[in-house]
Amino acid sequence: MSYKTPIPERLQEYIDIVEKEIHHTCIEQKQLVQLVKKAFETEDLRVNEIQIEKYMSYQKYFPFKLFPWEVFCFILHNCVFKSDGTPRWSDLFVLMGRGGGKNGYLSFEDFCLITETNGVAYYDIDICANSEEQAKTSFDEIYNILENPQFNKLFKKHFRWNKTEIQNIKTRSKIKYRTNNPKGKDGLRSGKVDFDEPHAYENWENINVFTTGLGKKPHPRRTYVSTNGDVREGPLDQLIEKSHLILNGEMDDNGFLPFICKLDEKEEVHNPDLWEKANPSLPYLPILKEQMKREYADYLLDPVINNAFMTKRMNIPEGNRDAEVTSWENILKTNGEVPDLTRKTCVCGIDFSKTTDFVSAFLLFKDGDRYYGIHHSWFCTASSDKHRIKFPLHEAVANGTLTMVNDVEIHPKLIADWVREQRSKYNIEKIAIDSYRHTILSRELRDAGFDANDKTIKLVRPSDIMQVVQKVSSMFISNKIIWGDDPLMRWFTRNTKLEPAPNNNFKYGKIEPKSRKTDGFMAFVNAVILEEELPESFGFDFMPVILL
Repeated sequence: MSYKTPIPERLQEYIDIVEKEIHHTCIEQKQLVQLVKKAFETEDLRVNEIQIEKYMSYQKYFPFKLFPWEVFCFILHNCVFKSDGTPRWSDLFVLMGRGGGKNGYLSFEDFCLITETNGVAYYDIDICANSEEQAKTSFDEIYNILENPQFNKLFKKHFRWNKTEIQNIKTRSKIKYRTNNPKGKDGLRSGKVDFDEPHAYENWENINVFTTGLGKKPHPRRTYVSTNGDVREGPLDQLIEKSHLILNGEMDDNGFLPFICKLDEKEEVHNPDLWEKANPSLPYLPILKEQMKREYADYLLDPVINNAFMTKRMNIPEGNRDAEVTSWENILKTNGEVPDLTRKTCVCGIDFSKTTDFVSAFLLFKDGDRYYGIHHSWFCTASSDKHRIKFPLHEAVANGTLTMVNDVEIHPKLIADWVREQRSKYNIEKIAIDSYRHTILSRELRDAGFDANDKTIKLVRPSDIMQVVQKVSSMFISNKIIWGDDPLMRWFTRNTKLEPAPNNNFKYGKIEPKSRKTDGFMAFVNAVILEEELPESFGFDFMPVILL
């Protein structure tokens, strides 16, 4: 094979591990190696071999030797440049199982890049995380290396350091740790920004603030290191999605290097030899593997309590299964194509728990064993919980699933007007609404053609909800409910948990009552209570009701 740019020997070691199957590696690793090889085959790259060897010599100061995967990532991220002298892969994303040495890698990389070997003065590095403890992990590791009596005298000639800042005297480059607070960060002039465990971030707000300072120094870089987690639809999921698009050849990498390690299938967890797919350091860490075997035994005894073994060790998120209404995988499968439902029969569920927060409505249709849904919500901008909500509400407004109500409360007429509008398109047989809140809406719904007295309104009681828990669960498990690409509904559903109720029943609750709302999901549940009112299939059209 002919390479436009020769592959460095140190880089080839990990390529051989993957291609020659010296150790087990996942599909994403095989794809990444092909992506890297293609770049060396087709692009005019510059590899700074002198820089590589100098950087590698710094290992003697650390209490560990870099694993082959770390050398692979380090060289690509820091020592391979385009013909114009800029880094070929300026952004590195490392996602692997806990215990693989991600923080050690971060410590080594940051130490190297503030030295003269980097060749960029004032190359400040900010280590960012959701908590101070996490942000300090790599910083403290470098600090302890500088404090090592064996090298302390040498380091004092080249560095200044304290508990909050490490600086190289000659380059004037600094390392600092930053917590998850964007205020006051707009003035940063970072050369590199690290994001430690981005799975904990619920949105991009803080990440974006920390990265606005990039580009003011030569060779700007970002490094993301993380295990998987339980926050869904946040930055981590988007980084994973971007990685897969790149690895599958669906988009250009644009300088983004996706290093993902995970099991290929959940069932592989039962073969300890395959655990190294999720953790490429495992072949060199026998003590860690023994610890994982003990954790695996606990996982087999109680997968619910010990679900972190799959999420954190195997990089296969299972979530908090004793709380979730269904898996995240099942929630994602609601994003299917919704056919034209015009003139079809449906039932409506409304959740109207508070007029000063969210209100939601859900239309449920049935065609054979498949269900389709149309959802809409309203949000009162005067809500006392507004500042706690992490979901990007403006995106839901943009896609038409949310209406912002700039008033002291959400007036019932808004919901009734929506019902009236939908009734002109669809044949709404019946509405289900919480019996306690029905009085708030009763007059407006009566004007829209629905009344509890003529049984076109079902007053929902807690026992009605408990009776459909299994039906709702079955819809998700069998992937029979489709409501299209509706991130707000996915968020509502993800925020809902199952709680034990008397007589071996379950009820629905909120995972976190202030910042994680469930209104859309409860509107869906109310609609499911009326599911038996639906015809078995789209058997006929109807003439729309004309409301005078």
